[in-house]
Amino acid sequence: MLRLAALAAAVSLIAACAGPARRPAAAPAPRATPSVSAVPSSPPATAATHVFVIVMENRGYAEAMAQPYTARLAAQYAVAADYHAVSHPSLPNYLALTAGSTFGIADDGYHPLRAGGIGAELTAHGVSWRAYMEGMTRGCLASPAPYALKHNPFAYLGGCTANVVPLTALDGDLAGATPGYVWITPDLCHDGHDCGPRLADDFLAGLVPKILASAAWRDGGVLFVTWDEDDGSGANRVPAIVVAPDLTRHETSRPHDHYSLLATVEDLLGVPRLGEARQADPLTELLR
Repeated sequence: MLRLAALAAAVSLIAACAGPARRPAAAPAPRATPSVSAVPSSPPATAATHVFVIVMENRGYAEAMAQPYTARLAAQYAVAADYHAVSHPSLPNYLALTAGSTFGIADDGYHPLRAGGIGAELTAHGVSWRAYMEGMTRGCLASPAPYALKHNPFAYLGGCTANVVPLTALDGDLAGATPGYVWITPDLCHDGHDCGPRLADDFLAGLVPKILASAAWRDGGVLFVTWDEDDGSGANRVPAIVVAPDLTRHETSRPHDHYSLLATVEDLLGVPRLGEARQADPLTELLR
């Protein structure tokens, strides 16, 4: 706890000196997308060694948190209780989480955008990263289900690079040279999109302990688990769980959204914020 608190304090000065981030270029032209109305607080901890992000599918807060493994994680670590997706359907949320914009997209079709997003940003700043896609067997554009192109935002942001790999590569990377930024997209069943919430929860119960056993997470790493959107029947409120070695159980009722998560990740990795993440209220209070 002391280490994370010290890091949280240190980044306030760094953030105050940082210049404005450059919004990724895109086609079609972006529309403004509102984020949660909140005055940005001091950013979170500044020097996570590794950041992991897992995105699940289509469960509102109550249903996701009713699953046994998810509930266990939340009971042990930190939870944003008023966290919201930014849109429907899936794709705009994935773009918000990785590029700070929905680019005006309101469907799940393929819309090739210019190179940008957090992957390109991390590469430009010398931060290693990989996006692990479960079921990707024929490349990021041609792989069949249960892989879902719409759940792979990197394929839209200039096309997949060598950093976008099948999930089968994760075990070896956790045992060896783990990238600084790890994005994980489960397949359409394991993320809960096409299968029930308990099966998706069981997938998390198999995946997350591998991450928590890795040296990359144990030595100053942070794991975020969130859901892209609810099932369309509510206010698009979904869980966001923060898992870090020094955290104890707590939650925040401050409003946050997917731009908040992107802002937090970028602050932790020491790169400028993209798009709507610039004005977002990061998940600072959950990292203490």
